[in-house]
Amino acid sequence: MKSNNPYKSLIIFLSVVIPIAVAVLYFLPKTETTVFSFLPLLNACINGTTFFVLIAAFLAIKNKNIILHKSLMWTALSLSTLFLLSYVLYHATTPSTSYGGEGLIKNIYFFILLTHILLSAVVVPLVLIALSRALAEKFDKHKKIAKFTLPIWLYVTLTGVLVYIMISPYY
Repeated sequence: MKSNNPYKSLIIFLSVVIPIAVAVLYFLPKTETTVFSFLPLLNACINGTTFFVLIAAFLAIKNKNIILHKSLMWTALSLSTLFLLSYVLYHATTPSTSYGGEGLIKNIYFFILLTHILLSAVVVPLVLIALSRALAEKFDKHKKIAKFTLPIWLYVTLTGVLVYIMISPYY
């Protein structure tokens, strides 16, 4: 059966290219610079804001305020795009920071980091599919995928803040 989603190719392209591009960043040569040292805090703020915007969007749709929901979801998507651009800029120019904690807290940090990384790759196609279904006004299908997408997107934004808080003493 042929898909009638005009965004399918773009969704597949972005879902493959974004994680690969982010992974490649860690292998690029870096210069010792502090020009972008403010970006991790900015990224945490963007993630935290996105978390609360997503909750507000969920409450808006539960209250059948479609206009507010739509506006908030565009805001969340814009914030996530801004985050991605800022994240890429920082990691393309700045050496990685090693986590300095030890013992149980180190295991907790790496668990949060690993699940954050994996789910951040998973959430890209989910968000794009949910968006394409909303744009196509296929709200029954939009709602089906949004039930899975929202919790994952919330987890990714929240754990992004937690990762920053846990590693920030080592910057």
